[in-house]
Amino acid sequence: MSIMLIRSIIIYIFVLVVIRLMGKRQIGEMQPFEFVITLIIADLACIPMAELAVPLVHGIVPIFSLLILHFLICFLSRKSMKLRYLLTGRPAIVVDGNGIDYKELKRLNMTLDDLIEAIRGCEVYNIEDIAYAIIETNGKMCVIKKAEVEPPTKEELKIQITPNSLPVNIIMDGSLMKENVSLTGIDEKFVFKCLKKAGIEKIKDVLIFTLDNQGNCYIQDKKSKGYKNFTVDFEGGDRW
Repeated sequence: MSIMLIRSIIIYIFVLVVIRLMGKRQIGEMQPFEFVITLIIADLACIPMAELAVPLVHGIVPIFSLLILHFLICFLSRKSMKLRYLLTGRPAIVVDGNGIDYKELKRLNMTLDDLIEAIRGCEVYNIEDIAYAIIETNGKMCVIKKAEVEPPTKEELKIQITPNSLPVNIIMDGSLMKENVSLTGIDEKFVFKCLKKAGIEKIKDVLIFTLDNQGNCYIQDKKSKGYKNFTVDFEGGDRW
């Protein structure tokens, strides 16, 4: 039993490293060849975990070989457009200015129900509002609405805007992020000032505290429900 446990841990760690090396795509974003390799790796990993008579190396070597194959395919795909189209296919336009392209739907083995469901997933509910609907190579749909149904932008309305910034994590799960404090140009005195405004005394009681370059603070307590959101004046907003 202990041997099986150790083998399972080794295979788990090895497969985890392999999957991380393959990239961060989610299952729904994988290209067909990536999905096939992932399925085979999962099957190969189960054999040495369940069968003690099978040497551990008989699972590790094939999985490592598939990782090398994955890197090789990705490299060749970057170098050859023809190979890329062969492995991943091409995006397909299924709706255009003339309506639904039924021939393209048949080529993709999609039904009208599949099409309508995918369109709703893009938060579009009238086909007549669509300029183009494109099925990407990973199977996801991209919808471009007609110009007349698109909401006006702030630029078109001539509304003055303030550029957005990525909020910086100041406290995470009761720990002060000292590197981020230095990045934002604040100090611990400023941090405690914000916590006091949120009704919190100790850093360890904070679930999360974020700050953006406009001085917008988001602070949530570990113990109580809800959060505090307010704006403070500080120098250093031009640092990021």
